[in-house]
Amino acid sequence: MSPNLKSISLDEPFRFVCSETVPCFNACCRDLNQFLTPYDIVRLKGHLGLTAQDFLNRYCSQHIGAESGLPIVTLKPKEAWQLTCPFVTPAGCKVYVARPSSCRIYPIVRVISKSRETGETGEQFMLLKESHCLGFYENKEQTVRQWIEQQGICVYNEFNDRLMEIISLKNRLMPGPLDIKSRYIFHLALYDLDNFRSQIFEKNLPADMKIDRTEMEKAQTDDADLLKIGIQWVKWELFRT
Repeated sequence: MSPNLKSISLDEPFRFVCSETVPCFNACCRDLNQFLTPYDIVRLKGHLGLTAQDFLNRYCSQHIGAESGLPIVTLKPKEAWQLTCPFVTPAGCKVYVARPSSCRIYPIVRVISKSRETGETGEQFMLLKESHCLGFYENKEQTVRQWIEQQGICVYNEFNDRLMEIISLKNRLMPGPLDIKSRYIFHLALYDLDNFRSQIFEKNLPADMKIDRTEMEKAQTDDADLLKIGIQWVKWELFRT
């Protein structure tokens, strides 16, 4: 475990503030290595008024994870030589209300695990203290629970946990890289949602999977509801679960 990480309980207080008054403001938006989850993309593309494909082409790089064998999406830096986030400005993050989950939860790290005996998902938290971050020297204190609520992280955790179910199934049932068809299914249903919506409603794509009619109706206009169906479809097509 990194010496910068220490375990912290849900109701344990920690001192931290991030604002334009902190001397290191915007420093963490450089040296970028930012992974995006499917729900991160839903929120970002919606905030920017872009289709999923336009957002991916303009702001993202895509590759296959060396360990997971799954498609991975990362933010493309504004300047390759400086690795600066494409959304950072001198005044701060221009997509702050739709910022990714890893930005929201910082400096907390959430680790989830699944019990083999019960199948239940557990979580633990750690505090990440990096030497460049001066927010730890500010006077405001809050608990991890309060921080999660303040930063609006719960809905991100819900979707990220659903993604982890797929990764767990993949590691257990399909070790190694996915074949071309499986990669297409994964990418279409989780990242390219506008194309997935047209496939569902114009071509009746998940014809052999039972989906609640109400869920289908909501998915016509709501990307979060559409992503829920996408996650179901990936699990069905790849693992028949």
